[in-house]
Amino acid sequence: MPNPKNSPFIERICKLPHFDFAQEVEGLRNRLGDGPQLLQAIVDEKYLTKDEACRQWADMLNVAYVDPFASIITEEATAKIPVEVAKKAKAIGLYVLDGVLTVAMADPADADLARRLGQIAQMPVSPVFALTKEIEDAIAIHYCSEKGLEESLGDLENSSLFDRPDIAGEKLAALAENNALIQVLDEIIFFALRERATDIHIEAHETHCRIRFRVDGNLRDILTYSRKLHRALLSRIKILCNLNIAETRFPQDGRFSMPLGSQNANFRVSTIPSAFGEKAVIRILTSAGKKTMLTLDKMMMSQSVLQPFRRLIQNPTGIVFVTGPTGSGKTTTLYAALNEINTPVRNISTIEDPIEIQLPGITQSQVNANIDLKFATVLRALMRQDPDAILVGEIRDLETAKIATEAALTGHIVFASLHTNTAPQAIVRLVEIGVQPYMVAPSVIGVLSQRLVARICEACKEAYYPTRETLQRYFQDEGLTEVPFYRGRGCPACRHTGYKGRIAFHELVLITEEIRSLISENRSAQEISRAAAKIGYKPLRYDGLKEVLLGLTTIEEIEQNTSFEWAS
Repeated sequence: MPNPKNSPFIERICKLPHFDFAQEVEGLRNRLGDGPQLLQAIVDEKYLTKDEACRQWADMLNVAYVDPFASIITEEATAKIPVEVAKKAKAIGLYVLDGVLTVAMADPADADLARRLGQIAQMPVSPVFALTKEIEDAIAIHYCSEKGLEESLGDLENSSLFDRPDIAGEKLAALAENNALIQVLDEIIFFALRERATDIHIEAHETHCRIRFRVDGNLRDILTYSRKLHRALLSRIKILCNLNIAETRFPQDGRFSMPLGSQNANFRVSTIPSAFGEKAVIRILTSAGKKTMLTLDKMMMSQSVLQPFRRLIQNPTGIVFVTGPTGSGKTTTLYAALNEINTPVRNISTIEDPIEIQLPGITQSQVNANIDLKFATVLRALMRQDPDAILVGEIRDLETAKIATEAALTGHIVFASLHTNTAPQAIVRLVEIGVQPYMVAPSVIGVLSQRLVARICEACKEAYYPTRETLQRYFQDEGLTEVPFYRGRGCPACRHTGYKGRIAFHELVLITEEIRSLISENRSAQEISRAAAKIGYKPLRYDGLKEVLLGLTTIEEIEQNTSFEWAS
């Protein structure tokens, strides 16, 4: 047992009932002392989880622990402390509440520093504790700006290093390792994270190149830059993904990660040739440390969908599909469903690409194309692991579809995603993939389809009254008159778009005996829809219009994300 003298932190953690590393941490203390380096080493060596170790450290200092990547950080708060001061003090403003600025500090016990920060911010400061690395990365993200990014790109454009458009081979690879170029790409990614982007588009045109972000489902122009930087920037991205920088004639796909706080942020990259040079799209796959688990209760799902879906996922056998296009929130809904049924008496396993959130008590596996570890391969192995529930991240081929249906028919509940436009089409898609109708009919028990649309910004939300023609077009049978709709005027909080955040809307098909007969007879999606309507099925647009009446989104967003045929 270590001597806790002069080490209140070690004394604290050694009293924890599950802590078995007393000698190890005493060895770390002898090498590193009692400072923050000791805490970081305990986290790095996984003697305690990051959150538990940081809470114990913060309790020792009589302050709260806050993870900047799981906390609200407002522009008002970051503006109170200049970036140079924030970097030097290792402190970042989180939010202002009742005239007090809450500041995450690596050393919140430094009363003199807290006082000086209060003088700079011109308001009282309430210090909380955060890890140094988390503070540094939060500063990099939240102080990143469009103007700063333009200046960094401008400095690169003025450099003679990038003047030769024909540079290739080892010289191009060396150029892609230029520190200034690396910093610019980091700034692009940090700015995208700050803007809540899901995708970064880097594309070449005849006279210039541009960067666009997809935010809240819509692409936004961010900035343009000189064509002479384009090849080097694309090469830098390819090097991160271990792709061939000399190959510009064929599409390439890859992945990379970068440290962000105490976790890794993951990115998927696709490059394709185009008329004026390659285009790259970087999909931001939220890191496990940043993304929080959404429960079904917090997803704002309509009660007419939520209640039957809850009953559906409690079934012991069958397949439950969640469908929709890429980026429609299918994985989030599947995680919420697993969280709902996750109990100690159930053996739950998942197959994902990639693992987005670590789920306690659930065995999670990730496919790996590099070693030919496919969905079907892992699913076949899981069937010998005595599972109760299985999540298949995506059904892409006949082999995976067949194993999933067989699993459902042999006493397991299977959750899976599928790319279809509507819920009824998912059933038809399985048959089109090649699964026999006689296997699809008894195995599928329900299909949830969903979309994400931009949510009206609460800071600039205003009411207006639509025309009678608009009401009649969308609400023919509702008899609505003088009903207020809502929209965003545009303000700094939403970057003058009128939208901030997203909201989902859904449709749910419950499989009845009549629908099973239609599936067995290989009937169309339209016939399945009509049969589902007899027990309350309502199409996507119906649920979307309910969100409009609740003042959560706009008619324009529903129009862009649903087919007009479902309005009747």
